[in-house]
Amino acid sequence: MRHWKPLLVLLAASAVAPASDGDPLERIGRGGPPPEGGMECALDAVSWNIERGENLPGVAGFLEEHRPALALLQEVDLDASRSGRVDVAGTLASRLGVQYLFAPEFEELGQGSSRRPAWHGQAVLTRLPVSSARILRFRAQSDFWRPRWYLPNWAFMQRRRGGRNALALQLGEGGRRLVVYNVHLESRGEETLRLREMEEVLADLGRHPAGTPILVAGDLNTREEDSPVVRALLDAGFRAAAGGEVTTRRGQALDWVFVRGPVEVERARVHREVEASDHYPITFRLRLETPECR
Repeated sequence: MRHWKPLLVLLAASAVAPASDGDPLERIGRGGPPPEGGMECALDAVSWNIERGENLPGVAGFLEEHRPALALLQEVDLDASRSGRVDVAGTLASRLGVQYLFAPEFEELGQGSSRRPAWHGQAVLTRLPVSSARILRFRAQSDFWRPRWYLPNWAFMQRRRGGRNALALQLGEGGRRLVVYNVHLESRGEETLRLREMEEVLADLGRHPAGTPILVAGDLNTREEDSPVVRALLDAGFRAAAGGEVTTRRGQALDWVFVRGPVEVERARVHREVEASDHYPITFRLRLETPECR
């Protein structure tokens, strides 16, 4: 199958971040074949932190087995030495024969080469029509990752430029649309920092009319049993379709799927038998309940 090389397209960026206009951190990478069909009223989906794509054959094998219409991936590398200096999102999309979008969180300062910098972020793979896409870069950030003059950019120190974000997109149009936020909240710091990041997601949702089907999913890095991040989503009218159970090898419940509006989730499952990442994939089926889909 032909490998589709990335076409970097500047779509949009938001919020304050350690990046400037024209910075690759504010560009969404896109590639792969255009969708051949329209928006689907019922579709299979995956949300998965793939641990940079270091076990790319294992990740690809799972996705090829399940063939989701929509895959939300967190911790995706591009040209990083630790993952073989490959375009992880582009390679997976090529294997599935679908399009992809890549939203860089960080430039990985210890992972690039003299010819090509390395990037790390969120990706969406889908066979569905994407009508819009944006990077929502959080104002609330940890300073743990930032470069410091007295620290060399060695790989194990994981010095980075950039910041956590969400990849926000709309699939379809009109009564057959689904708004999606692929989210990766900060792993460092207190739960209050992650709450501030999620509050930015919830504030951003205000741009969408009431009654819009919305999916918020990803690695929320929830560290507390009664997480304020989860409470904030529930208070905002979201329903927890998956989460609250172990989703990592370390026995943590970090990964979640939430929906709001006329959309339902069926057959959500955490695949703890899959060892391709330190997180387990979550599969689920989405069903739009808009009048056009009934």
